[in-house]
Formats: sequence, structure tokens, C-alpha cells
Amino acid sequence: MSPARPDLNDLTPDVRAYIEFLEERLADAETEAESGRGSAANNEPDEAPTTAQVITISRGGLAKRTPRHLYSRQRRGGMGVFDLDSGEGDPPAFLLVADVSERLLIWSDRNRYFSLAVADLPEGAVRDKGESVGKWLPLQPDEQLAVVIGDGGGAHLQLLSDRGWVRKFSRTQLPHLKAGSLVEIRAGHTPVAACWSSGGDDLFVVSRAGQAIRFSERQVPISGGCLGIRLDPSDECLAIAAVQEESGVFLAGDDGKGTVRLMSGFRTNKSPGAGGKVAMKAERLLCAHTVAAGQDALIISALGKIIRFSADDIPAKEGVVQGVNCMSLRADSGVAATVTDAGTPLVEEA
Repeated sequence: MSPARPDLNDLTPDVRAYIEFLEERLADAETEAESGRGSAANNEPDEAPTTAQVITISRGGLAKRTPRHLYSRQRRGGMGVFDLDSGEGDPPAFLLVADVSERLLIWSDRNRYFSLAVADLPEGAVRDKGESVGKWLPLQPDEQLAVVIGDGGGAHLQLLSDRGWVRKFSRTQLPHLKAGSLVEIRAGHTPVAACWSSGGDDLFVVSRAGQAIRFSERQVPISGGCLGIRLDPSDECLAIAAVQEESGVFLAGDDGKGTVRLMSGFRTNKSPGAGGKVAMKAERLLCAHTVAAGQDALIISALGKIIRFSADDIPAKEGVVQGVNCMSLRADSGVAATVTDAGTPLVEEA
């Protein structure tokens, strides 16, 4: 007979959070024992083997890559499975999907630029410790990664700063940037996000507090850039996405709730640099990614749990909403998210 769960309210918050964390681990283990399929019970069939890699990097720079097909698709609102094992005090910070043949373009919080082959990162299991990126990148003491993006994009790379400045690089410029060189967005600004654009897209710039603006990328000068959004001093920029009128943008908060905001319901500004308007009701957003029908979304939490689910399960909205539950979080919070092609499900032979 199992003992009754005692009242934990008299414990300190950190002790209570740790106990709840252990309870989650126990629940996952019980699910594995009952189903024989681990936390992937009730998931859709796995996709065929692919060269696409899910890349996870911690705030302290521990990184790994894992083939995407090893991540089973779960139902939206699930708890996910444990991924990067970076240890207490070093939560995951970056989550992206790139092909093993690509290179990663990286900016540090000191505006230094680096490039790293995806294939150079250690390949590991879904639950793995990874290795320090300092093995490949000559980072300075206390220097941290700020932006990581794959090079398999469009004609222009749009780089966003914490204070809303946007700087545009043509694809032909990037190979000439030297590793470790200073590539500033603007003096005194720190890079926070990047996206690829075609040359004829609109740019959707989003802040942590859920404020956003949309404007034509043609209005960003190729030399020096411009202010994309005017922010309250207490707010900071989060993400930038290339969009069209028919696009949807996957937005998610650190509480695990998300939505797909349709650009048909978000008016384009005549010029950049104005104040934003609400894109999604959330205390703190963690992502903004252009998403298409048939793609999957991935979210990773501070405790290193990751979930993969169909983005089609998220109701698309033209107006402002609080979102639906995308990931179940207990004493935890979302820290990063991305979208990816869904892959091809395996089909059993008749």
C-alpha cells in the first residue's frame, strides 16, 4: 500500500519544486513500464530515418545533436521526454532543427560571429549530456552564445537586437565574415534572434511581453539597418520571423501555452520603428516562428524536457488570444521552441 502524499506547502519553494520534479520522473518511469514504449505511448508512428538534426544547447554552452526521427510525435499538451542533460543551474537555451550537411551561424553576447558545422557537434541520444561548444569556438571568459541559426535559409539574414534594431546581411556577405570577428548590429545592442528572408517578405518582430510589429523587409537598409520596433524600457525583443499575408506564426509562452497567429489579422505598418501591438496575451513569450500546414512544433523546458507535436493541432487565430495548452509543465517553464518539417510517418506493410 502506497503512503498518502503529505502536504508540501510548509516546505521551501526549492525543496517543493525538487520533489515535484522527482514525482514527474517517477511518473515517466511508470508509464514506460506499463506501455513498453516509454513516454512515447500513444504517440503517432515515428518518421523514417532522416539527416535532419534536433540541436539543443544550454545557456552555459553544452550542445548536442540528435536525429529528428528519434523524437516521437506526441499529442499537444503532453509532458514530453527528457532531452539535454545539462545539469542543475544550466538550463537549455537554444533549440533548432538543421540538416547534418548545414553550418550553424552564431553570434555571441559580445557581438562576435562564429560558424560551426552541424556535423562537428556530438551526436547523442535524446537524453544526453552533450559537449561544450568551447571545444570548437574560441569563446572569451564569460562569453555566451546569443543567436544560433542554420545556414539553409533564403537570400537575406535578418539579425535582431535586444532593443529592436534590425540589421540585414545578404547571403553573399556571410562567407566573408571571419570567425571571432566583431559583427555588431548596433553599438550597445546585443543580438537576440535571426531569421532568413526571401527579399520580398514582411518582417514580424516580437518582444518578450508579446508586443509585435510587421513591416516590409525592403525598408531595412542593407548598410547599418534600422529600428524595427519601439519598446518600453522594461521590455526586450525576442524573435524575428519572415512572413507573407497568408502566413501563420507559432507563438508560445513560458507557461506552455501557444497559438498560431495569422498574419491576415495583423496589419502591416507603413514603416518600421513604431510601437508594437499585442500579438498574444502572455506574461513572457519564448518563441515566434513562421509555421506552415503539416509542420511540427518542438518546445523544451528549463528542466530539459522536450515535446514534439503537430502544429496543426494548434487553433489558428486572426485575433489576440491567450493560447491553448501545448506542453504540460509542473514546477517548470518553457525556455525555447522551434518548428520543423513533420517528416514522413512509417506505414506498416499490409
